[in-house]
Amino acid sequence: MPRPITASISISALRHNLATVRRHLDHAAALTGATPASIWAVIKANAYGHGIERAVSGFSAAQGLAMLDLDEAVRCREAGWGGPVLLLEGFFQPADLDIVDRYHLTCTVHSSEQLAMLAAARLSRRVDVMVKLNSGMNRLGFAPEDYAQAHARAGQLQRQGILGSVGRMTHFACADGAPGVADQLETFARATEGLSDGPVSVCNSAATLRYPETAHAGAGGPHWVRPGICLYGASPFDDVSAASYGLRPAMSLRSEIIAVQQVPAGQAIGYGATFRTEQLMRIGVVACGYADGYPRHAGTGTPVTVAGVPTRVVGRVSMDMLMVDLAPVPAAGVGAPVALWGEGGPSVDDVARAAGTIGYELLCAVAPRVPVLTRP
Repeated sequence: MPRPITASISISALRHNLATVRRHLDHAAALTGATPASIWAVIKANAYGHGIERAVSGFSAAQGLAMLDLDEAVRCREAGWGGPVLLLEGFFQPADLDIVDRYHLTCTVHSSEQLAMLAAARLSRRVDVMVKLNSGMNRLGFAPEDYAQAHARAGQLQRQGILGSVGRMTHFACADGAPGVADQLETFARATEGLSDGPVSVCNSAATLRYPETAHAGAGGPHWVRPGICLYGASPFDDVSAASYGLRPAMSLRSEIIAVQQVPAGQAIGYGATFRTEQLMRIGVVACGYADGYPRHAGTGTPVTVAGVPTRVVGRVSMDMLMVDLAPVPAAGVGAPVALWGEGGPSVDDVARAAGTIGYELLCAVAPRVPVLTRP
């Protein structure tokens, strides 16, 4: 019999979350009379651990898909996706342009080296690009003082028949908290002043949810947003839950109790003796550990649900097991179901918070040895 741990992915939850974001954008656009922004559903990192093919199915109503990896882009096409595919880091070497050409991929352009590679390429069709501005994130993108020249160079390649549409994009560093997006929006407006042709994209998950009006920043259009984590039912914010936006968890990590220990008062539980009992405790041993992707730093008090009853992790998470307090659920024994996060359990964000990390990391970190089930 296989070890009793599974991650299940709900296609209906993915569809629900996309529709929820769509309604949010439509409502914001209606308030200003703007045309609703199009959605690039971000499916990088194997769709945040949910699987590329599942994401293609779940986000079939999106206008486009966005990711980093060329192989994942090819998998989207092979799965039947015929819409736009945006490479968020663009291409890395001249040979990549053969794949860009063959599979009709849209590329982020963030460096002069990429523009030079495009100029030297021999392509069978025009490549659509988004010229990226570094508006303050200081990661990828042209500096504000260099942006107009870079955009003009892309326009020259467009006139030469190498490029198709030439868009503008940036990425917010603090849309999930202070200082917000105002300074970067101002930088974007100054750097792109006078540029009114081509698509525009500035919003990630946090900006899409908290500042939906910025979806229409910049003249021209069409305007696109790039939601990621919210589409999987997790929150981009520390202070606002995904459920408050009506989002549903798409991934549920589940296991079972495989042993029960009666531990007397004053005894240690787990490696390092980080937890000692103050009275007789009934402890359940769960078939899940950090080798499955559960965070090792999720210490005593991390929420978990056993047989539908909320309880807590106690002691240190080990490679293959973790221990839970069965006091709130005295009837639970070997074989009792355990919801580690997702449907019927704590949110992945609550587990991540207890472990000093973010839900993104946990969703992406589920190990290959965990069987993954697809639910409609």
